[in-house]
Order: sequence, then C-alpha cells, then structure tokens
Amino acid sequence: MTAPVLLVVAHGSRDPRHAATVHALTGRVRALRPGLRVETGFLDFNAPSVPRVLERLAGQGADDVVALPLLLTRAFHAKSDIPAVLREARGRLPRLRVRQAEVLGPSPLLNSALERRLYEAGVRPGDRGSTGLVLASAGSTDPEATAVIAEIARELRHTGWCSVRPAFASASHPRTEEAVRALRAEGVRRVAVAPYVIAPGRLPDRIATGAAKAGADVLAGVLGPSPELARLLLDRYDEARVPAARMASLSA
Repeated sequence: MTAPVLLVVAHGSRDPRHAATVHALTGRVRALRPGLRVETGFLDFNAPSVPRVLERLAGQGADDVVALPLLLTRAFHAKSDIPAVLREARGRLPRLRVRQAEVLGPSPLLNSALERRLYEAGVRPGDRGSTGLVLASAGSTDPEATAVIAEIARELRHTGWCSVRPAFASASHPRTEEAVRALRAEGVRRVAVAPYVIAPGRLPDRIATGAAKAGADVLAGVLGPSPELARLLLDRYDEARVPAARMASLSA
C-alpha cells in the first residue's frame, strides 16, 4: 500500500519568518522519512491554502491524506477551523480520503525541544535549581488549551526548575512580564522565558517584548524546526494512519 500523504496544516502569518520556519520543519520531516510525501498548506495569509493543496493532490491521483494540525493545543483552530476546511474539501473531492491527526501537544518531545532552546540560549543543566522558568504560550480563549499549558508548567516544575509559571501572549493572563515579575517577587534571582510556540510572528514577538520589559535573564528561541518537533510530526502521522493500516490487513 502507498503511504498516505502527510499534509502539515499551518496557521499562516503576515510575518515571512513564519512560513520559512514551517517549510524548514517540513524539510526536516522529509529528511527523517525520505519515502514519505510531505505537503504544507496554510489556513490564512500564506499560499498554498489547504483546499488548493488537496485539490492538487486529488488531481495527481492521491487517494489518502493525513492532515496534521501544526498546533500545540486543541483550541479553536483544531476543533473548528480545520475540521470545517477538511469537511468542505471532502464534499468536493469524494475520492480523496482525508483524516485529521491529533494536535502536537502535550508531548515529552515538545518538552525536550523546549529544553534544547533553553540550553542554546545559555541555560546549563545545573542551573535549573536556581532558575525560575516562564512557559510562555500564544494564549487562547479555549479553557482546555489554557489548562494544558498550566499542566505542562506543573510537570516542568518537577524536573528541577526552582519555580515554573505559565504565561500567555494573548487572550489569557498572566502575560509574560507579569509572570517574570511574579517569580522575582518569590525571590527567584534568575529567570528564563521559554516560548512555547512553533514559529516566529506577532505573538512570539510580544513574548520577547514582555521578557525584555520585565528584565528576564534568558529568552529562549521558538521551537522551530527542532529535531524533536520533526519526530513528533511523524509520530502523530503514524498514529493517524495506523487504524487504516490495521483495517486493510484485516480485510486482506
């Protein structure tokens, strides 16, 4: 059987760094699994759009696609936007099977990617006990997504950081600068900010501004095309295609 096409569904941004980062990540995914066809589609701002990619795949004879949301939490885009786009495409392209994979987070691989960026920014493994960490996400009005970020912060607290606080660039509080100041008020002398976002853009810039405003000692980079994130994309792809593979083997 031919493996389903992996369609990475990114949000899109007016910031050109966003699309460049997404393409660098999908390039790393291709390098990890050379025989897999990997495509990229955007919900907004960038081309190609998700519907156009699906139309092209159907025209080229593809019959099976796994659409993987490039999202860290299950919020509005994963629950509403992407399902609606895929539902509309299925109606127009009845011969093309399209399945939506799960969002990327939470995952130990994301935590590993986060730590990689912190170490690259100058945090050493031995610094954890004396360093407070701000886990800064984009933010969401969806309570499920906000709860996931808070839970990840609690998990990270048990890995040796002296204190960990979640923060949000939009929709929710505390903001990054508020979380940094709260750690200072606890007596934490060294504070690192870790953006829990995939690609650069307006909200990650807001995180950086908040970190600088509050005088954070370390600002890590976005997760970007890290090897851990590329592996996670393939894990979610495999999870989505396994049920179909099992059904095929049972009917053979």
